Parts: sequence; C-alpha cells; structure tokens
Amino acid sequence: MRSYATEFIGTFFLVFTVGCTVLAKAPLAPLAIGAVLMVMVYAGGHVSGAHYNPAVTLAVFLRGRISLVDAFAYWAVQVTAGVLAALAAKYVVNPGRVAELSPSGRALGTALLAEVVFTFALAYVVLNVATSKDHPNNSFYGLAIGFTVLAGALAVGGASGGAFNPAVALGAATMGLFAWTKIWIWLLADLLGGALAGAVFLGLNPEDRSLMNTSAETPAETSPV
Repeated sequence: MRSYATEFIGTFFLVFTVGCTVLAKAPLAPLAIGAVLMVMVYAGGHVSGAHYNPAVTLAVFLRGRISLVDAFAYWAVQVTAGVLAALAAKYVVNPGRVAELSPSGRALGTALLAEVVFTFALAYVVLNVATSKDHPNNSFYGLAIGFTVLAGALAVGGASGGAFNPAVALGAATMGLFAWTKIWIWLLADLLGGALAGAVFLGLNPEDRSLMNTSAETPAETSPV
C-alpha cells in the first residue's frame, strides 16, 4: 500500500501541474512539468520506483522488474490519480471554455509518431537510469527523467500535446484539452512507446535478463530508484 499511495501522490501532482499550467497558459509550463516530475521521482523512487505513468509501468513490467498484479494495481492508481488531479486543476484555474486537441488527417499521424517517440525516450531513460545494474544507487535519475519530459514537451508539445503518459492523456481529456473521441491516439501511442522501450532495453542489455522475475516483497524492491 505504501507503493500504491506513493504512485497516487506522484501521479496526482504531475497531472495537477500539467492541468494548472496548461489551462492557465503559463509560458513556462514545460519547465514546471519537468520539474515536478523530477522532484516527485526523487521523493517516491525509493518507495514505489516512481513510475507515475502507465507506459513506464508497462516498460518496467516487460523488463521484468514488477509483477503483473502490481502492474495492474499501479495502472489503476495512476489513472485514478490523473482523473482526480484533472478535476482539481480545472476547479482551481476555472478557465471556462477551452479548445480541445482533436488531431485528424496528417496531424493525427504526426501526433501518433511524436507520442511514440518521446514516450519511448522517457521509458528508455527510466529503464536505463533507474533499473540497470550498471547504475546502482545513482543520484542523477530524477534529473534525467524530468529533463526528458521537458525536452519532449518543448520539442513536440505543439504537435501532440506532449502527454507521453496515458494518465496525463486521460487527465487532459477530463479537462477538455484532448478530445475524448481521439483519446485512443495517446493511449495507443504511449503504451506502444513504453513497450518498445522495454523490448529495446532487454535487447541492448542482455546481461540484465538475469535480474528478471526475481522475487521481491514489495514493488519498491524491484527497482534501485
């Protein structure tokens, strides 16, 4: 339960920050989002692994460092936190009517590709800095993860909305920022990006296969984060 509570708190603050900054049209929104993810990763990494993202949880599961039961529990907690955070952000900012992102035509393909690429980058970075046996007890994992989201938001935020996270995408739809009829774009692309990151990590780090499916009493013990 400590791990699930930590995942709830971290995901809530991530989506709440996304909602408040985007709804308020804050010019430094990407910086705030990357920063809050960084500090929440440092705050909760030693407890839950600090995924705060169903796509990252999928990558960690495929990499073999979390059980399927815990993965489903993480997904449920992350989605619930994302929706509640979105409702809270909308109440706090009270933006009135907002324009929803509803990609079609070429923009749909652009959004899919952008989300796959940077969700892959995010999950790939998490796996390498937070689960690799080559980086035990490192102190830079939070910075690496937060700056990956910052880079992605600045690079392709205008093309895809810069979710890179199904919980963020569902929260954005709850706030009216993403069209519900097109929510499949972000869910499909982000989960695909996470799955690809898990597969690529194992392909590039075959020696880490020996660490897969090791028993652990808690999810926190499945990651050095």
